[in-house]
Amino acid sequence: MIEFAEPVRSSSIYKELNPIISRWFKERYTDFTMPQKMSILPIKGRQNILISSPTGTGKTLSAFLGIIDELITLAQEGRLEDKIYAVYISPLRALNNDMNRNLLQPLNEIYQIAEANSIKLQEIRIGVRTSDTPSYQKQKMLRNPPHILITTPESFVISLASLKFKEKLTNVNWFVIDEIHELASSKRGSYLMGGIEIFSHYLSKSPFARIGLSATVSPLEKVAEFLVGIDRDCLIADARFAKPIDIKVMSPVKDLIHADDQEVSEGIYSTLIEEVKKHRTTLVFTNTRSAAERVSYKLRNIVSEEKLFDSDLVGAHHSSLGRDVRLDVEEKLKNGQLKVVVSSTSLELGIDIGYIDIVILLSSPKSVSRLLQRIGRSGHHIRTTSKGKIIVVDRDDLVECSVLAKLALERKIDSIHIPRNPLDVLTQLIIVATLASTPNKDELFQVLKKSYTFSELPRKDFDSVISYLLGDYSLEDRNVYSKLREDAGILKNKRGLRMMFFMNSGTIPDETKILARDEKGKVIGTLEEEFVENLVPGDIFVLGGKTYQFLTSKGSSIIIRDAMGKRPTVPSWISEMLPLAYDSALEIGKFRGEIGDMIKKGVNPKEIINYIVDNYQLTMNSARAIFEYVGEQFLFTNGIVPSEKTIVVEIYDDSEGNRNLIFHMLFGRRTVEAISKIFAYAISNEYGVDVRIGVNDNGFVLTLPGRINVNINDIITWSVTSDAEEVLANVILRTEMLRRRFRHVAERSFMLLKRYKGRETSIERRQLNSYTLINVVKDIPNFPVLKETIREILEDYMDIAHAKEIMKKIANKEISIVTTGPEEVPSPFAHSIIIKEYSDVVLASDKRNLIAQLHEKVLEHLKKKGINVNLLYTQI
Repeated sequence: MIEFAEPVRSSSIYKELNPIISRWFKERYTDFTMPQKMSILPIKGRQNILISSPTGTGKTLSAFLGIIDELITLAQEGRLEDKIYAVYISPLRALNNDMNRNLLQPLNEIYQIAEANSIKLQEIRIGVRTSDTPSYQKQKMLRNPPHILITTPESFVISLASLKFKEKLTNVNWFVIDEIHELASSKRGSYLMGGIEIFSHYLSKSPFARIGLSATVSPLEKVAEFLVGIDRDCLIADARFAKPIDIKVMSPVKDLIHADDQEVSEGIYSTLIEEVKKHRTTLVFTNTRSAAERVSYKLRNIVSEEKLFDSDLVGAHHSSLGRDVRLDVEEKLKNGQLKVVVSSTSLELGIDIGYIDIVILLSSPKSVSRLLQRIGRSGHHIRTTSKGKIIVVDRDDLVECSVLAKLALERKIDSIHIPRNPLDVLTQLIIVATLASTPNKDELFQVLKKSYTFSELPRKDFDSVISYLLGDYSLEDRNVYSKLREDAGILKNKRGLRMMFFMNSGTIPDETKILARDEKGKVIGTLEEEFVENLVPGDIFVLGGKTYQFLTSKGSSIIIRDAMGKRPTVPSWISEMLPLAYDSALEIGKFRGEIGDMIKKGVNPKEIINYIVDNYQLTMNSARAIFEYVGEQFLFTNGIVPSEKTIVVEIYDDSEGNRNLIFHMLFGRRTVEAISKIFAYAISNEYGVDVRIGVNDNGFVLTLPGRINVNINDIITWSVTSDAEEVLANVILRTEMLRRRFRHVAERSFMLLKRYKGRETSIERRQLNSYTLINVVKDIPNFPVLKETIREILEDYMDIAHAKEIMKKIANKEISIVTTGPEEVPSPFAHSIIIKEYSDVVLASDKRNLIAQLHEKVLEHLKKKGINVNLLYTQI
């Protein structure tokens, strides 16, 4: 049963604590925080609990005070044994180092109090065990295990397969899983929780409590189930809103349409500098690593030229930087040696970075949960307000950020996506079980189904993975050998499997750079693998300032051709784009529809603008910009504004002779990605043409060669009545994404080995082998490695569940579709979708000029239709 914990009186907590702990706490803190009042006693009582609260609310102490109290009492009584009592698991090694420090400091202070009072305590040992831990320290842990073990998901699961160290874990009383919201949304979380189920059934000798620590996340009940599994009790300490927050949306210029790039850029940096000058420490978030580099570089130059402060006080932090560089920035930030740090997503997690005065977001964070997480990094104290400002860059951004900020203040958080039944993870967990014990396969199936991730696992999928591991698919001639053997239902590992597991386990794929070669084999440059997986033959992209056409791929290279003068179809930043969340997208669509309805009803423009100002805490200029934006769209599409209940299909004929079908739909980019491919497939099949797809958070565009008259109603009818999963599975079988992701899944399934007999295998060789294997297994029904690749793309990369939901609503007429055009001018809402394709071939200044030109064309177009837009404005 999942229940919400109630806070207890501080006196009730002190009554249960060891006097030494009580004294230490009273000397350090004025009182317990809300999450501490909800969790300390349940943890002492070995109860499962999920603690959700922002940074600076004492989450760590919520989890560990009860544990330390128990260990101190044992140490005082001389009953502390040489065994591991608590395991702390976090997704980041940097967090592990933080935790080591954060536990050692209070323990040292507690021991000083004990010594001052002539109380003898046994030593409480803390140990870190990750892939960075030297072998001699791991050996030392066997002789003298830590009482609190700090580790990562991968190192913990490896411990279960260790012949000796697994015995040191058998009496664990507590598992503390930090940043569980981050783990839950990835295969790393599936791997960890499956591993804990295996530990619970095959190795544990005593009951243990699971403690999850999470930032602001929703729904908490779902995350609690992920933490404890099926049919187990769990308390939820909901302190997500224990701290006050202050969020402001800011426009860098008064007129987002007509301001040129220099004005916008100057506006952004002058706003940043003003905030930096007013605050002791500022954290700036961008949405891409390249933007983090550009902004930090520009800030360094400005502070140096204007002699504001030493440019060394400006830092950058993102995942592409070396580990030592990131650690140096974190340490300096924590010690107050930096005035401003610019980060992409790498500082969203709870790494200890000390006190941050204010967080500034450059452009939309794309979800309410990410917005709250980023802003929650400021005001590192329970009683200080978390302050954040969002600087918008265009009108779409303004609308989006205004709605996200309002939702954040109203505590409406997007739902988390948790992967279900990942068969590559299942493969490793079955192997782990055979290395930890000798499991009966029927029993193992029931054990794994206790985890949330595999609770709905079909038996046929489990059996297909077992068959694969037993070698039943006869792939030996492709160097894919059996890993297990079966004896009367008992699964046993084959010789050499333990070492193979140690060298290849885990769920994080190897990242690699892809060489871009011309048709003669000359290397033109390198690309990120995440970028390459989005390419389809014929795509045009920018590399080194020139445009190239993607022809095909070969291993860790792609073959390209010069495409001088052609417009890119894939922006260079596509792989870094954060997708707009489904729940947030619905609310943005609802807002656009609401303003459209007010205009339709003839509400006075001044009233509409005042409504936006009052309800969305915007300036009059920003509110007017939103009103004008929606108003222009309303006039352009004859009183129809795309919303959560209305999809507008706009037919736009461009100057290059193409027909563009622009689908205005706000359902989250992962959902729209799936729908766009189904509609494109339908058109391609019906009309026998290649269809180019461009996806944006506000919808998608299907570009057709020539002026083909597409029967939109027939295409929609076919699309919404077809089997979405079957159509998409057929579509993605031919994509670069499937070829790349198949390699990742095959590596996780030990079909392709990253390391063999102590030697690293090259990624290029593994990629080439994966191409061969795809062709072999595609004709094997329900082959688990290919099936998982398709599932990962449809469910985790895309959002097939919500796509099917939207299709059903279209079929049931719950969502209406309106077609407009053809026109030779795109509507105002279409500009962001159209401009996306220009973003790599024009300078930023030209891009803004292009938006201004398109806006002027809209006004001219409306004038030709006899509509005077100025009348709309003069009423303001």
